[in-house]
Amino acid sequence: MKEFAVYTLARTGLFLASWAVLAGLATLAFGSPYWIWTLLVAAVVSAVASYFLLTGPRERFAARVDARARAAAAAFEERRAREDQD
Repeated sequence: MKEFAVYTLARTGLFLASWAVLAGLATLAFGSPYWIWTLLVAAVVSAVASYFLLTGPRERFAARVDARARAAAAAFEERRAREDQD
């Protein structure tokens, strides 16, 4: 699933970029990156940013999942209808 890989890599990249920026700022300001706090704040920042920045990849991924679910449901119904005829 290409859409899954693209969206996952974009989310991961966004998190790592926001963490690197926050850790750099914390190191400049306080002399220590404060690992736990920068990771937590980076998670929140990247989650909010991905909501706005990754709309396209998220919608393509959701459309792909929906199409696969519909195809699986149709195939299941077809098999069930064939079984009922026997």
